[in-house]
Amino acid sequence: MSWIAGTVVIWLAAWALNVRVAATGWARTGAGRLFVPLLFGATILVVWEGLVRGLGVAPVILPAPSAIAAKVATSLPVLWVDFAQTFLKGALPGFVIGCGAAVLTAIAIDRSPFLQRGLLPVGNFVAALPIVGLAPILVMWFGFDWQSKAAVVVVMVFFPVLVNMVAGLQASERMQRDLMATWGASYWQALVKLRLPAAMPFLFNGLKIASTLALIGAIVAEFFGSPVYGMGFRISTEVGRLGLDMVWAEIAVAALAGSAFYGLIALIERWVTFWHPSQRH
Repeated sequence: MSWIAGTVVIWLAAWALNVRVAATGWARTGAGRLFVPLLFGATILVVWEGLVRGLGVAPVILPAPSAIAAKVATSLPVLWVDFAQTFLKGALPGFVIGCGAAVLTAIAIDRSPFLQRGLLPVGNFVAALPIVGLAPILVMWFGFDWQSKAAVVVVMVFFPVLVNMVAGLQASERMQRDLMATWGASYWQALVKLRLPAAMPFLFNGLKIASTLALIGAIVAEFFGSPVYGMGFRISTEVGRLGLDMVWAEIAVAALAGSAFYGLIALIERWVTFWHPSQRH
């Protein structure tokens, strides 16, 4: 009971501190915006550790964060190989190819009303396909290496970026487009100087959504066939061996990688769309 009582005390103290800090002006500074979520996350880990130890939860059901951290520390070479196979070779190339294709397709749709009426419904249909049904087909088409994982990622990230980019290209005001036409600007000049900058907030919304989908798609694709390494392969094999500490270690690495990738895109968004009201604090 001492573990549970200590956990409750720590939770209440951290909650009060977080509420107090969040209500101050310092919370709106760069350091404050980083401190509040870090404190909240650390509190969750402490509560997790205390409840697992206090309630005597079996490691096969839910290991403690300390056990997961110890497994990560002793399995760094394996985790790095799995990360490189899944993220660097599968998720990242698929993200770049899928998002690039979505942007080019959005420009083509914006240029052609026929494509706007015909291609968007098809894209909506493809986006509705279950990934667990599509992944084994793509694995059979592209083989068991990283190419099939990248193909799954392309399918997953294409439509969210496409929809946001199409909406972004329509975000500029009619008066602004008429003014560009009055000045004799061609379609491509108006696209580069007016419509693409106005579409950047929409594009980055799609990219942030796609950043989380990319890693999920690569991991799911590895469940249906991969070399003898990769995050999805390791999770599926360790579950069968009841190696839940390794499964949670892979989940922790995936969560950190996905969060870092999302944060990188958000940072680039701040640099590119510094003029947008959403970036003003």
